[in-house]
Amino acid sequence: MRVHDVHVSVENLILVFVAGLATALATGIGALPFFFVDDFSDRWNVALWGIASGIMVSASLFGLVDEGLAYASDRLPTLLIGGVIAGIVLVEASDRLLDGAEFGAVDDAGDVHLGEEGGHSERVLGAQAFAEGDVKKLALILGILTVHSFPEGVAVGVSFAELGLDSGIPILGFSVPLLAVFMTVAISIHNVPEGTAIAIPMRAMGLSNWRMVGAAVFSSLPQPIGAVIAFAFVTWAREFLPFGFGFAAGAMVYLVITEFIPEALETGADLPHRGHLELLGGIGAGVVVMIPLLYI
Repeated sequence: MRVHDVHVSVENLILVFVAGLATALATGIGALPFFFVDDFSDRWNVALWGIASGIMVSASLFGLVDEGLAYASDRLPTLLIGGVIAGIVLVEASDRLLDGAEFGAVDDAGDVHLGEEGGHSERVLGAQAFAEGDVKKLALILGILTVHSFPEGVAVGVSFAELGLDSGIPILGFSVPLLAVFMTVAISIHNVPEGTAIAIPMRAMGLSNWRMVGAAVFSSLPQPIGAVIAFAFVTWAREFLPFGFGFAAGAMVYLVITEFIPEALETGADLPHRGHLELLGGIGAGVVVMIPLLYI
């Protein structure tokens, strides 16, 4: 097991928070194209979900799981496995929470109907809350999104576990682990199609472009908070590092399987071959982007 001391200073916490905030701001990028076009082609959307899926799975397996195994102290990585299971359980629990809530759906005219079952209900509710300026509803969404996007923040936070070691990359006076750089970039890229998906129902409702960007960023605000909490936890309780790595990896891979790929297949239902070619191409591109993780 690799043991070292990482100092938890205010500067370190700020750096991790900024990295998490960068991933949240990246979600807003997904809404920016609506400043110039009215809609995205389904082919492009499917490819984006594929790229996000390939990046997240690669980052989880080649980065988080591999790092968790390196820190495991026993032959059977019990903490790592426990973390993977905990991550899956959290994502499943949040999905069941969303499924059990009656939010609403947006019809072709852009009208929101409460009580109707619709996909991506938290996004639809977010669009309505921003349109109405409903503070209570926005608070509810933030609570749900905290559970839903927290694992991505955890992934960023635990990737900074080796912050300050000489083997890191010098950035702004810090020695930043290569894994942290790749994980921050990976989560940021993954957040772009998330932002697009959030903006689509808001576009149908006729909301302004800047409101769409704000809603997209708002949906990922729990990520910098999760990053700081995870970094502080694994730094102060280093024996739980394998659990932290496993938790983030399990949650993200489960998100890909249960949300990203189904979203892509649903979006590409009317494309030739039901969008499978675009999805596989995107996944392949995402994996290629993350290949450098193999050499960390």
